[in-house]
Amino acid sequence: MERKFLEPVFIDTFDLDDAWFQTLSQILEKGHIYTINRGSYEGQKRLEFDFVTVRVRKPSHQIIPIIPEGMSIPAPTDMDYIQGYLSYLMTGSKTETEDYTYGERLVDPKVKIKQNVEGKEMFKDIPLNVNQIEEVIRMYKEKGYGTNQATMEIGMPSDIKLADPPCLRIIDTRIRYGKLHFVLYFRSWDLWGGFPSNLGGLQLVKQYMAEEIGVDDGEIIAVSKGLHLYDYSWDLAKMRTNKQNLKLA
Repeated sequence: MERKFLEPVFIDTFDLDDAWFQTLSQILEKGHIYTINRGSYEGQKRLEFDFVTVRVRKPSHQIIPIIPEGMSIPAPTDMDYIQGYLSYLMTGSKTETEDYTYGERLVDPKVKIKQNVEGKEMFKDIPLNVNQIEEVIRMYKEKGYGTNQATMEIGMPSDIKLADPPCLRIIDTRIRYGKLHFVLYFRSWDLWGGFPSNLGGLQLVKQYMAEEIGVDDGEIIAVSKGLHLYDYSWDLAKMRTNKQNLKLA
């Protein structure tokens, strides 16, 4: 029967390994199957939550997913990749073929403007001269923890025109009970490979910020209306969660 209302899902987990496993298990039971009309892998099928909130209480306990011994599926990420991803998040460097990186938006954001130079259209990057990570650290250290303004933004209005706009849009922060917590919003999010790599890298950013501020490391709460599995990973997800009896059309 066709659903009449959205089905929000809340998943309360211990560490990042537990978060990945539980979320895989839940999406196989509660995900919605549809064909992609626009975006990555256009024309393929995708299994997706209507809306999901994933709470991770102790993300530093186990950062990468553990694949049980004897299970013949590839690990979705590893610590070498996470460490490399951390550099991607903490620096503004990007290649000529990249419209943006998360790191650029965090530590060296720029606005791209179109100019007409001698009859030719050219683009110029205008730096905004703000390092959001360091600004949030400064805000908490100088003004205290009682604020809701320590938000780091990835998305820009002009992203709507990009072929591949950022999936991660907001990194909100809170210090409460002596700990730094991250609240994340992803407009779209690949559960098989993107989820563990993204959260692993962002956890390392949070640990760095907590140490600089002088507080303990806290929780991650991630929300998304687009957390999904592409059809090529459905069988892998069923193998990992021991849900082989499920049929996905």
